[in-house]
Amino acid sequence: MAKARISISLDSEHAGRIRAHAERAGMDVSACPVNAATRQTAETEATEAQFSHIGAVIAAAEAEAAGLPVLPEPGDGDLTGEERQEVREAVEPVLGGDAPVRADSRAGNAA
Repeated sequence: MAKARISISLDSEHAGRIRAHAERAGMDVSACPVNAATRQTAETEATEAQFSHIGAVIAAAEAEAAGLPVLPEPGDGDLTGEERQEVREAVEPVLGGDAPVRADSRAGNAA
């Protein structure tokens, strides 16, 4: 196989670390980044191959969802006063005891 030359520039700290690693691994300095890049390329290609079907699954799910009716979001009017109190009690530990409570737009209903 014909060889190609690639030139890289890096700061002296990284160069020193690569030299030291290459020496510990018993390889020349050029082989060290080539080995690392080749390994990373193989890992990326394997990951892409493993998950390549995900795009098709997502596209199929989106196409299926496009054909479904859009349901309205539930509003405060869909909750009883007791259910609204349960919601307030459930979110209080997250929002804190002094979380603002908005007035419902319908007269006489507090949210």
